[in-house]
Amino acid sequence: MTTNTVLESPFTALAKKTWQTILVTGLLAVVLGIIVLVWPGPSLLVAGVLFGIYMVASGIFQLVAAFTHLPSTSLRVLSFISGVLSLIIGVFCFRDDLTSIVLLGLWIGIGWLFRGITVLFAAISEPSIPGRGWQIFYGVLSAIAGVILIVWPISSIATLVLVVGIFLIVIGIMEVVTAFGMRKDAHLLDQATR
Repeated sequence: MTTNTVLESPFTALAKKTWQTILVTGLLAVVLGIIVLVWPGPSLLVAGVLFGIYMVASGIFQLVAAFTHLPSTSLRVLSFISGVLSLIIGVFCFRDDLTSIVLLGLWIGIGWLFRGITVLFAAISEPSIPGRGWQIFYGVLSAIAGVILIVWPISSIATLVLVVGIFLIVIGIMEVVTAFGMRKDAHLLDQATR
């Protein structure tokens, strides 16, 4: 008695297994985007609480690093100071909902400002960098967005939440379409190898 067994190509096996994952993540992104757009206020509060949790966890890890495995005294001191500041910011996030949203907006704004300035100066100082014009544009845009978030943290972060909601829906729809395309391609590959 003989059996006909066809070995699948690795790509076919991967496509068969991953299209469902892409479909689920796409559907979850769409649902999360709709939730953010329908309830932007509660979404902001959740983001503020998650930011507080992140800051507390980050502070704890930095304090542990300061007392355990950092090689130099200066790195230990910087890690200790950063850890304490992260814990303080995290505690403030849990004291008041509005404070957590303001701190989140300021944190994102400062990050964007520094990132924009860094990219801008790197692009200006290195004429041979690929896409130099786009790097300069990105640096200026990031720095301006950072300043806006620092100056108007609450209204900016509320707008950012709406943009994120729309972005999640668009990305989710694209992932769902991609998943069904992968499913179709996996089926065609499976038929071609038989």
